[in-house]
Amino acid sequence: MSGLGWLRGVGVGPGDPELVTVKAARILGEADVVAFHSGTRGDSIARRIAVGYFRPDAIEELFVYPVTTGSTDHPLGYHGLMSDFYDESADRLAAHLDSGRNVAVIAEGDPLFYGTYMYLHDRLATRYDAAVVPGVTSVSGSTAAVATGLCRHEDVLTILPGTLPVPELARRLADTEAAVIMKLGRTFEGVREALRQAGRLDDARYVERASSDSERVLRVADVDPCSVPYMSMIVVPGRDQRSDAAGRAASSSTAAQVASADAVTLGERHPGGEVVVVGLGPGPDRWLTPEVSAALAEVDHVVGYAPYVNRVPQRAGLTRHASGNTVEVDRARHALELARKGERVAVVSGGDAGVFGMASALFEAADDGAFGDVTIRVLPGVTAAQAVAARAGAPLGGDFAVMSLSDRLKPWSVIEARLRAAAGADLVVALYNPASRSRTEQMALARAVLLEVRSASTVVVVGRDVGRAGEALTVTTLGDLDPASIDMSCLVIVGASGTIVTERGQVWTPRFMAETTSST
Repeated sequence: MSGLGWLRGVGVGPGDPELVTVKAARILGEADVVAFHSGTRGDSIARRIAVGYFRPDAIEELFVYPVTTGSTDHPLGYHGLMSDFYDESADRLAAHLDSGRNVAVIAEGDPLFYGTYMYLHDRLATRYDAAVVPGVTSVSGSTAAVATGLCRHEDVLTILPGTLPVPELARRLADTEAAVIMKLGRTFEGVREALRQAGRLDDARYVERASSDSERVLRVADVDPCSVPYMSMIVVPGRDQRSDAAGRAASSSTAAQVASADAVTLGERHPGGEVVVVGLGPGPDRWLTPEVSAALAEVDHVVGYAPYVNRVPQRAGLTRHASGNTVEVDRARHALELARKGERVAVVSGGDAGVFGMASALFEAADDGAFGDVTIRVLPGVTAAQAVAARAGAPLGGDFAVMSLSDRLKPWSVIEARLRAAAGADLVVALYNPASRSRTEQMALARAVLLEVRSASTVVVVGRDVGRAGEALTVTTLGDLDPASIDMSCLVIVGASGTIVTERGQVWTPRFMAETTSST
């Protein structure tokens, strides 16, 4: 790189020139070329912040975005147009660098925090001496403007773009303690609605042009959407855990009183409370039953494994309790405790809650007698075996068995014995949990057991992500089945001796079977 200039991405802070770091000021005073970006009008906010630090003889390079909110006729759309723009910008900077000039590219806030500089860095850093000078972010500037602690103790901070769909934004806001929402402007009304649905609107503060002479701080509820510029953000402070304990207790008491007074359709009120356990189906919203949708629209709390909780739309008044996998009884006890305090609670499962789902865990948790006064009500859902069978045709048209290959809750010897029994009885077998990250051998072992009893020509259906993006259905035979192709996204249906594959590749099992004689 001898003889070439150096490249620096320089953060110049959120707006106040006095928030430019000492290092950034030094780099700008040394740079032969200072480059900056602007909207289509050519007015660069970064330049306005930092121009006082430029060398008097510095060459200025302005990169004007070809489009901001408008449409484009580029064959690859917006991202294709912007990729071409960054290529051209990098070429312009490369010409200076090849001539031995030192180049500083300035960015509001920090160069690598939603900054344009990163796209130039990607294109140039391997060819030149490149480094990044961090800057005070807009998040820091806005938090200082609000003058309220953003995160305390174990609070989780989530930074969100306001361009997310409203339901997704509301869900994420409900799932975090503290949040910052960027990219407002035309998205503001949707962001405000997401805050309302998440129950965070009252705490949210709007900050416009943080740390500049025109800084404004308002309650989000009081902002005129027509006045919101792009250079603004929303700060949602986390809850102070030191003072919130009493508030949460009071809120729970109030919620219990309100819940007992409300007219609800979750069923008859029970003195000890009620937990409704629901199946969300295998994936798409269209497979959610109206009964389950109605229940979820009325509860105060949703409890479950995080990916399933995430599928429940956020709304005002709903509190979400997401947890990891393999803690089913713990989350069941938590739901029962909430119900016993008078809260309206739903526990969610994928598929059908009664098929390898949370319904059994609820009854297990309640079996110790501590929750004898809490009613458990189970609402059915479409389970994975039904979904895969429907996609394939009708492989479950005759007698069938449903089994899980997970040996987390039962020994493999039991699974083997049941597989042999089902195969020997010539039942169609639907296999749940055929593999996971830690269980990679079960499908191969199960196939070997089945082949001891069944013909290698036995029809097998493998459904992957049925009902979701990436759905795939494979029809093969027990002999040709590759266990290595099976993962946690699959459900496997092993046919009976009479299961048929049609000329169109559909699979069905006859309802009728000839009488057989058995010897004793």
